[in-house]
Amino acid sequence: MMDFSGGPLQDSQVTTQLRRTLILLCLAALALSAAAPARAQHPPARADILPLDQVKPGMRGTAYTIFAGREAEPFELEVLGVLPNLLGPKQDIILVRLLGEKATYTGVVAGMSGSPVYIDGKLAGALSLRFGAFTKEPIGGVTPIEYMLRVAEFGPPAPRAASTGPVEIDASPAETSPPRYPLPTEVASSLGLRAAVQPYLVPIETPLTFSGFDPRAVARFAGEFSQLGFVAVQGGGTAAPGAGGSLEPGGAVAGVLVTGDMTIGGTCTISYRDADQLWACGHPLLGLGNVEMPMARAEIVTTVASDLGSFKMSNIGDIIGTFQQDRRSAIVGRIGAPPPMVPVDLTLVSNGRAFRYHYEIFQHPKLSATLMDITIFNGLLAALESSEEVTYRLKGRVVLAGHPDVILDDMFSPTDSFFSDAFWVVASVGQTFRRLFNNPFESPDIQRIELQVELLPDRQTASIENAWVSKSEVRPGETLTVKVVLRPYRGPRIVQEVPLTIPAHAPRGDLRILVSDASLLNRLTSSLMLTTGFAAQAGFRLRLTSLDQLISLINRERTSDQLYVAVFQPTPTMLLEDKVLPSVPLSQINVLNSDSFLRQGESLFYPQSILTEAAVPHGQVITGSYWLAVTVR
Repeated sequence: MMDFSGGPLQDSQVTTQLRRTLILLCLAALALSAAAPARAQHPPARADILPLDQVKPGMRGTAYTIFAGREAEPFELEVLGVLPNLLGPKQDIILVRLLGEKATYTGVVAGMSGSPVYIDGKLAGALSLRFGAFTKEPIGGVTPIEYMLRVAEFGPPAPRAASTGPVEIDASPAETSPPRYPLPTEVASSLGLRAAVQPYLVPIETPLTFSGFDPRAVARFAGEFSQLGFVAVQGGGTAAPGAGGSLEPGGAVAGVLVTGDMTIGGTCTISYRDADQLWACGHPLLGLGNVEMPMARAEIVTTVASDLGSFKMSNIGDIIGTFQQDRRSAIVGRIGAPPPMVPVDLTLVSNGRAFRYHYEIFQHPKLSATLMDITIFNGLLAALESSEEVTYRLKGRVVLAGHPDVILDDMFSPTDSFFSDAFWVVASVGQTFRRLFNNPFESPDIQRIELQVELLPDRQTASIENAWVSKSEVRPGETLTVKVVLRPYRGPRIVQEVPLTIPAHAPRGDLRILVSDASLLNRLTSSLMLTTGFAAQAGFRLRLTSLDQLISLINRERTSDQLYVAVFQPTPTMLLEDKVLPSVPLSQINVLNSDSFLRQGESLFYPQSILTEAAVPHGQVITGSYWLAVTVR
């Protein structure tokens, strides 16, 4: 044997060389053995489909999900059986038991829904269900892949045309909650489940990550989101640009509800990919059917194990496309252009400092108003530096394409209740937003929302304590003075003089004068009745014929920081669509109230008419009312 120099080798040298060779061979073998399972960490790029009728109890399979980081990890599972019609007619579920140390430790994790399940190298479905009762075993349900693939067969939504006839408004929000699927008794018994309550399966919750949110805001709205099948997770963030996991089966993907200075996104697992199309979750995200929801990358920070329910914490990454279907068996998205969202500019002014936030929210009638509520509430909490009483002055507008702007202008004073005073602002904006989104005429194309809320110290309010007129008898065209005693909160009384001119066409006889806040005067006239449900509570049904009419009614509402003086006469007012017709003659009432006319629209009568009205701006919220009487000679 020769060395590299060409000379003979000694015995000791031969022994040393052999040892080195053996060591190198062992290291190479170890490297090869380590490399084989590393390649198995990734699910197949393309896999054949395993039909449901070929799935049998006792089969072993592998599922993939991300427990932390960006790479999917495998975990084993065993098929316990197929539960026919569990979710409904011809909606079967594959019941499985998760195996392995990690899966046994965490159980079925919120955010694991959509994890692809492979049996004999073929894609059988996606993990989608968990037990809704405490159980020591990690048992879950798998949505068959053929059910998921059918979701992509639904076409895009048809454009919503403007309504041409009168439509009744129903702005009541739809309530929903995750469904429960009871296990058959014999199945539960075979698994050794003898709980006091019959075991049932529920869709695996979707972790809803809140970034840039005060914990109090998340806690306040967590219940509303849990009814939609979400687990509110505080502490997630926004991933760095370009960051996020792979968009392949087993990777993480998020449906984005809010993006910008505040971020909300629900994360689940990708089940299947075909070119630029993705299938995920294995169950609905919100169950909205045809949608245009932003689709984003997601980065799993960690998986938190809990006896109450394990969940993933994630960072929401770049928006990379649009979810187009949100249905019973899956959500389906397409990589590409993002969908349109509603831009919001929120400015909060407190103690001379301005807090500015820019974000965009997901457009949908059932959810957008709630997203507005939580983001505004969160901004107000960030601006509050103590628990002292604060008065809120709201100004803003909603800009719509092809329609007048919706004006937001009001003032809100704190109360003595334990209810958060900031919610008066939230409720006002949210209610307006719901009216626009739930209108039955056309889908509103909201270009942007501009809001400014000024936080004023202390309770800025004054109550109407007394009122009188300068004379009790007047002539048509004459001006009288109404004096109003206002009592500010913990302040000295103020006497406010309001000049009031009696119209030249005023009828002779007795008139009533109402000195009032905005709330009562709105209730006594059409604006509040037609747009907040007062008429419906009174047993009336009112109809509008266009979005412009609805906007007109909203913009006519009176604001709480003004003192109103209105003169009423005992002649009827007809409220027809968005029109207020005072002092309607009886002959016209008979025509407008005829059956043929009511087939086109409906009307409401109020026994009095406002003859004239005056308003005095105030820097405080006005409350209370006072009635006076004058006689026209």
